[in-house]
Amino acid sequence: MTTPHHPAMPDDLLAAARAAKGFMPDAEGAFLFERGVEAGRSGPLLEVGSYCGKSAVYLGAAARLTGTTVFTVDHHRGSEENQAGWEHHDPTLVDPDLGLMDTLPVFRRTIADAGLEDEVVAVVGRSVTVARHWRTPLALLFIDGGHGEEPAHTDYESWVPWVDRGGVLLIHDVFPDPRDGGRPPYEIYLRALEDGFDEVGVCGSMRALRRVDGQPGTPVSARTSG
Repeated sequence: MTTPHHPAMPDDLLAAARAAKGFMPDAEGAFLFERGVEAGRSGPLLEVGSYCGKSAVYLGAAARLTGTTVFTVDHHRGSEENQAGWEHHDPTLVDPDLGLMDTLPVFRRTIADAGLEDEVVAVVGRSVTVARHWRTPLALLFIDGGHGEEPAHTDYESWVPWVDRGGVLLIHDVFPDPRDGGRPPYEIYLRALEDGFDEVGVCGSMRALRRVDGQPGTPVSARTSG
């Protein structure tokens, strides 16, 4: 089996992605870029959970190469693990007047410095609220929002119905072994397998799946209790 050839990410955008504040290893970023290139010729890309823009630069580079657009959905108040007292809290990202996380200014600067403002559109709001009014089929969906049980499952239920047939779903921080990380991203990965997605790639904690049946807007299976 031959390995598909992927265009290289431009050096300036790769440098911008690596310099951006965030938690994504280089190999996973390259994997995200490559999946974005593969999907980008079929329609728009969307990520849930943007933080300071590192992943958006990888996706934005793919969008530039394929002539599509990346929509980034985030309320920019920080997910649970970014709040004070948690492992990934960064006090430099707190608005001193409000006493709340505010990653939007850093995100905007990251995208501007990368020269990707034409390719990356920031949608500022709660994921579930934005999804309620979304009507556009997606060639790629990247879920990397809150990793708690309720946020992860809500992001899945809100956005996965909009992945087009043949579209790609990427989920970050999937750890089959609970000793390595939280369970919710792994749980929604298992849901995707049950909902008509085939796994098509793995890199580190990132899983890529392709929707092989259904149409955009088709409800996925309801979450069951237990």
